[in-house]
Amino acid sequence: MSYVRKNLTNVVASIIGVILIVAIAVWQFYLFVTFRNSQGIVDLQGGTHHLWWAILMTVLACVVGFAVFSIFLRYDRDDEMHITS
Repeated sequence: MSYVRKNLTNVVASIIGVILIVAIAVWQFYLFVTFRNSQGIVDLQGGTHHLWWAILMTVLACVVGFAVFSIFLRYDRDDEMHITS
């Protein structure tokens, strides 16, 4: 039995976690793009903390996504056939 089948709930939860991190990154980037100053005018220089959060969440999503999808390609030692003479 492969590693993915044994821990399918963990993999699904990890994928949902990656999707959640990506959604937070997109939301923070949206807040950066639509940031308005106190007068209600779109301020291109303000809201940089939203940009940094978006960058941080994007990098985190890439790292976690790489870790999750590397599980799919993981070599399963339980399926190895031992041939003895």
